[in-house]
This record gives sequence, structure tokens and C-alpha cells, in this order.
Amino acid sequence: MSGGTADTAGEVIAVDLGGTKTAVARVDRHGTCGPVTTRPTPARQGPDSVLATVAEAVQKVAGAGPPVVAVGVGAAGVIDTATGTVVSATDAITGWPGTQIADVLHERLGLPVVVDNDVNAHAAGEAWLGAGRGARNVLLVVVGTGVGGAVVLNGQPLRGAHHAAGEIGHVPVRGAMHLRCACGRAGHLEALASGPGLLRHYHSLGGDPTLTDTRGVVERARAADELSLQVVRDAAAALGTCLAGVVTLLDPDVVVVGGGLAEAGEVWWEPMELVLRSELIDILADVAIKPAELGINAALVGAGHLAWSRLTYDREEAPL
Repeated sequence: MSGGTADTAGEVIAVDLGGTKTAVARVDRHGTCGPVTTRPTPARQGPDSVLATVAEAVQKVAGAGPPVVAVGVGAAGVIDTATGTVVSATDAITGWPGTQIADVLHERLGLPVVVDNDVNAHAAGEAWLGAGRGARNVLLVVVGTGVGGAVVLNGQPLRGAHHAAGEIGHVPVRGAMHLRCACGRAGHLEALASGPGLLRHYHSLGGDPTLTDTRGVVERARAADELSLQVVRDAAAALGTCLAGVVTLLDPDVVVVGGGLAEAGEVWWEPMELVLRSELIDILADVAIKPAELGINAALVGAGHLAWSRLTYDREEAPL
């Protein structure tokens, strides 16, 4: 966290910073999200432009309402949460690795800033007020443009030695070796199970070359098109197999699954859950598997929660 401690009376501002869109909203201590302001992320213009866009949106949201006491950011990339710095990232945002998000935003806004990975923020939101509420151990996976994961153990986010705990999308899986992941390697889960990966898999098997949208493949699968069904089941099964391994390792109370593909319905959810449960030993076979509940606001709620949690910690450790 950058900027030290702050009085906890007021509200925090939460930021969901992605490669395509940046969303900003106030979040009160109960997790209530105010109106959301969005901006296109100028990803190809580099970190300075991206953070200038974030700062402008935060200032707009801060302009009316209770005092703002901190900013919480859920950002694309692997984040060192101690410094709020991007450790590693794909090319979704040009020049993103090494960006000191917390320091730059603190300098521009004059507020304490806490930063975490966007999927960790999503998990924090779902664990606090969503499908994982009341559970101490939560495994979250988000399946959309990519495949992201995050883990909450004993009520605390698991980050790992390299800040990359939960990066389930880069686990090697069977059936994906003909597909290249966004990280540049072949054979990773994301290369097969993400929306773009599913579409590439469809085309690699001779699917309709005029179909350029993942939703189109899912719709054809619902209509019982044989190839589309196979492709959707392959993607869902790959995720289910990978999740079974993580569940076996971590023994969570609940697995929360979100993202665009998780909303595809039974044609995707049924094979994913069937494979997951079939791979688990008996004592784990009844683990709860739930769809995410907070939708597009999950990362905002989670980023707000991270900011509130850090403010409380700082106030207890180093009161003004």
C-alpha cells in the first residue's frame, strides 16, 4: 500500500483496471457499490496513459459524496501487493510489467492506494459478499477472455512466493498442445478453456471459418451441433480436470466459478462439474460448486474490501 494510514470515516473508491475497460465506483464499509463510472483503457498507449485515465475517473467519482479515505485497485497482471507494482503481465497493456501503480496513483491523488491482481479482487468480493460468503476457504476461477484463479485460505488471500498463486490458467492440460496460450506457451488451460481458446479449438477441428464469436459456438452447441458440442465439452472438461487437482490440493469449502463462459448454461456447466466431481476422491466429492453471484461488480466490491481491510490493519498497527 502506498501513502500510509488514513482515517476510516468515509468511503473508499474501487478500481477494476482491465486491458479493455476501467471501472470505478465508491464502496462503503458494508460493500455497497455506488454508481459505476467506466472508461476505455488506453492499453496501447502505455502505463502513463492508463494511470492518467484511472486518476481522472477516480477524481470524478470522488467529486461528490462522503470523504474518500483510500483507493483499492484490482489490476490486470501479477501484482506485488506490498508495493503495488506489476511484477509480470501479458501484452494486454503495452509496457505494463514494472509499473508502480500504487506510487503513481498516490502521487496523483494524494490518497492511500492498495493494489492487487484483478482476479484476487474478484475473489475477495465473492468471499466477502458473494457465493463464498461465510466460507473460510474459497477457490475462485473466472473463465472468459482468459482463465484466472484466486485462493482464499483461512480467510486470507493466498499470493505465493512470486505473487502468482492461483494462476490456474497456466497449468498444462491434456488436449491443448495444438493451441498457444496468451503467455506464449502451448498446452496451457487458458489456451483451450478460455473463450478465445474455445473458438480457436473449434476452428482447428474444421469448424465454420465464418464463425468468429465464442457465443456463436455455444449457441450451436445448445442446438446440438456435434462439433460445437464436442468443443464446448472439451473446454469444460479441461477446466473440470484442472479444478479437481486444485481442490484435491487445497480442500476448499467452496469452488466459485464466474466469467462469461460460466454463464453459458448447462451445455458448459454440466460437463465441467461432472468431470470435476468424477476426478475427486470420496471425501472431497461433495465440495460445493457455485456460480459467482456479484457479476460485473465483483472486482469492484473486492477492491473496496481490500482497501478497507488494509486501512483497518494500518490503523491498528500504526495509528495516527
